[in-house]
Amino acid sequence: MHIHISIAAQVLTLLDADGELLAQFPVSTAANGVGCEKDSGCTPLGTHTIRAKIGEGAPEHAVFVGRRQTGEICTPALMKEFPGRDWILTRILWLSGTELGKNRLGNVDTMQRYVYIHGTPDSTDMSVAGSHGCVRMRNADLITLFDMVPVGITVQIDHD
Repeated sequence: MHIHISIAAQVLTLLDADGELLAQFPVSTAANGVGCEKDSGCTPLGTHTIRAKIGEGAPEHAVFVGRRQTGEICTPALMKEFPGRDWILTRILWLSGTELGKNRLGNVDTMQRYVYIHGTPDSTDMSVAGSHGCVRMRNADLITLFDMVPVGITVQIDHD
């Protein structure tokens, strides 16, 4: 089983070991485009793994800051109260690069950049790249994906 994320299509695809489609979800990647450098705000390309799964059993729309639940549930009122917050909701799949010098170690380390697959407010347009480098998903879709994938699964992020 592995995950493929297409930047061009803004789609995450889960495939079994034989390449058969298991699930497909719309996503939103970085507004700044693709890139692996620290502080770029870009979504990193290449081969990654899911290093950690965070938030199992958390309520849908649970708010995370620093990979910890805040106790808040994202609502329109909370979003209005904190208009500048980068909302990380429901679950976190923390990515780790596997390609030395491209997305692992040094100034290009995906894990040290805190790049996740995570939930986002329901109002987020999934057809438009708009994140700060992470891969945003609808909360219900993320719960489904979270429950289907193990830690260590390969995640390939490509232009196409």
